[in-house]
Order: sequence, then C-alpha cells, then structure tokens
Amino acid sequence: MTAFIRKSLTALTIAGAASVSLLATAPTQANADTQTITQALGNAPSCVRVWEKKGSATKTGYAENNCGRALNLKIIWANGGDGPCTRVGNGQYISHKVARWPRRFDGAGRC
Repeated sequence: MTAFIRKSLTALTIAGAASVSLLATAPTQANADTQTITQALGNAPSCVRVWEKKGSATKTGYAENNCGRALNLKIIWANGGDGPCTRVGNGQYISHKVARWPRRFDGAGRC
C-alpha cells in the first residue's frame, strides 16, 4: 500500500469511531428532555405524580392519580390555556400536548 492510501484509511477509521461515539451518546441526550417531577405542582394533592416530555416542537404534560380514589384533574400550563378537566381514576393518568414555546409546564390541578 502506498502511504497516501494508508493515511486515508487511518483517517476514515478515526472518523468512523467518532461517529459511533456520537451515536452512542444521542439517546442519553434525548432522555434529558424528559423531566420527571416527584412533587405535585399546582393544587393537585401530593399523591398525584406529574411529569412532562419535550419533543422538538411540542411538549406533553402528564398527571397520574395514585390517591386511591377518582379525582377531577387538569394539566396546568403557563402562558396559555390549561388542559380540559377530566375525571381520572386511581392508577390512571391524563396527558395534554401543547406547542413547546412559549408554554411552561406548571403541573396538575384539581377542577
């Protein structure tokens, strides 16, 4: 092999290894957009678990009822309207999706 071919193959090998490294870290960065909130936000009781998942253009707020009885809940958003009031049974959850900007997830509330 000529020195030129050897150098080219070495450069391709290094570039390939760097690409694999970037692909291996991509899921971790994507999971960083999922935020779990352990305490209830809004006026929902502390037995309601709330969290949000962010996409590239939208975000979705979730509220899971772990209170042992049905509750009327809604997802609360800053800078816009809230989600609809929904009866949520024990062990069930609700979700509501909005545009990612300028909205901010403020948890769940009783309604």
